[in-house]
Amino acid sequence: MTWQRSDHRADTELRPIQFDLNFTQFAAGSVRIHCGQTQVLCTASVSPGVPKFLEGTGQGWLTAEYRMLPSATPERQSREWVKLSGRTQEIQRLIGRSLRAAVDLEQLGPYTITVDSDVLQADAGTRTASITGGYVALVLALRQMQERGELAQLPIRYPVAAVSVGLMGDRTLLDLNYPEDVAADIDCNVVMTGNLDLIEIQGTAESGSFSRDQLDRLLDVAQGGIQTLLIAQQEALKSL
Repeated sequence: MTWQRSDHRADTELRPIQFDLNFTQFAAGSVRIHCGQTQVLCTASVSPGVPKFLEGTGQGWLTAEYRMLPSATPERQSREWVKLSGRTQEIQRLIGRSLRAAVDLEQLGPYTITVDSDVLQADAGTRTASITGGYVALVLALRQMQERGELAQLPIRYPVAAVSVGLMGDRTLLDLNYPEDVAADIDCNVVMTGNLDLIEIQGTAESGSFSRDQLDRLLDVAQGGIQTLLIAQQEALKSL
């Protein structure tokens, strides 16, 4: 049986992407990102000071937190309070690593930026949407710091975006929604810079294994999607 994409996209087509900038009032930077039916609220907050291991270095820090709201999925999920699930910890570490790569922490100086990703609605790809939207929120926060005179220039090394990609039989599908994510033989999350250098690849074969040639196909399709996302980020940030 031939797999039909439920939203009738081409195999290498992204879901519709939308950035709602300055979505909240009090965060230094905020955006609600839509990737099809997935929606994530990304906020960036700035506080003076750094973790103890960076004190006295003059270097700044960026960290991330990720949560999924109880009603983000068809069946309500309990809130995570003191003990975070392994999945949540792994995702927020991924977001933090990815966005730290975007920032020159020495230029940032003795400040800590916290990027919060709160999933409002989940249809797969929440971690990649959090990175793509988190970058936009981060730039908005840094712009605000520059306007206040706290930064001489934006300490951005390069943009960062992420996307999911999967193999289903002999087809390579970009930006998986939930039914595709569940059914895919192989699925990957790919994070790249604006120079199209890799920050992270998370790839898993649901059964068996996959070849180097298959991985190259996945990365080629992911790169095309990320190029489109980078343009969308740039256009959104130019709109202000």
